[in-house]
Amino acid sequence: MAKKDKGMSMPQTGAGLVRYFDEESVGPKLSPNHVVVITVILAIFCFVLRYSA
Repeated sequence: MAKKDKGMSMPQTGAGLVRYFDEESVGPKLSPNHVVVITVILAIFCFVLRYSA
């Protein structure tokens, strides 16, 4: 068993992992519900354009 030196401690690291939840991004914040609604509207719009005229 290794002895611990009370005067010196090793720093804790994240092993190079980035904590994305700490970073604030600039841009629109969309909920999953908004993404689903926009996708459905876009699909309906494409369907209407395809089969019109």
